[in-house]
Amino acid sequence: MRKKELFEKVIAYFEEAMPVAETELEYENPFELIVAVILSAQCTDKRVNMITPELLQRFPTPQKMAEVEPSEVFEYIKSCSYPNNKAKHLVGMAQKLIELYNGKVPDDVDELQKLPGVGRKTANVIASVVYNKPTLAVDTHVFRVAARIGLSTNAKTPYATEKQLMEYIPLDLVPKAHHWLILHGRYVCIARKPKCEKCGLTEICKYYQSEIK
Repeated sequence: MRKKELFEKVIAYFEEAMPVAETELEYENPFELIVAVILSAQCTDKRVNMITPELLQRFPTPQKMAEVEPSEVFEYIKSCSYPNNKAKHLVGMAQKLIELYNGKVPDDVDELQKLPGVGRKTANVIASVVYNKPTLAVDTHVFRVAARIGLSTNAKTPYATEKQLMEYIPLDLVPKAHHWLILHGRYVCIARKPKCEKCGLTEICKYYQSEIK
């Protein structure tokens, strides 16, 4: 099967099986989302959603977060992974938002990466989820699912996977496709023992055809 046809079949499946695909992080505005995404690194969305209400009640704006020491932020996020580093990133991010962008979260991936704690993946999430831009964040789920299905081939890095996926996914579907792959990886195509019996892609999945069938 040609790559173009594979992508078309995968997209058609998800359009029917998962017509609504959105982030599971809870947020009300761009600042709240960037805080949540920074916290979500190597941490579950469920845990982040438990942390953010109290954190954002105390620091509802970049201005409020920028004026405290990381140690104060730490007290609100210590139940997540790497809280020391994330506390420093959050305060630094808030300070840079004010310094560079008057407290407004930018919509450009390159500009977003000037913020502490914001790498390409986080920047792509913000640009896609908040501003509906055709940017595709590749986390561990997307990286794994794309390789297993065969959407990516011999991609050694998240960026290599991103480039291969962007080549075939229509731009208007990129924001949704990001969530399709994440949610599929989170609940069906899990890392250790994928639930192939619950998957509607087995007939075209490279991993299933070579490893399971």
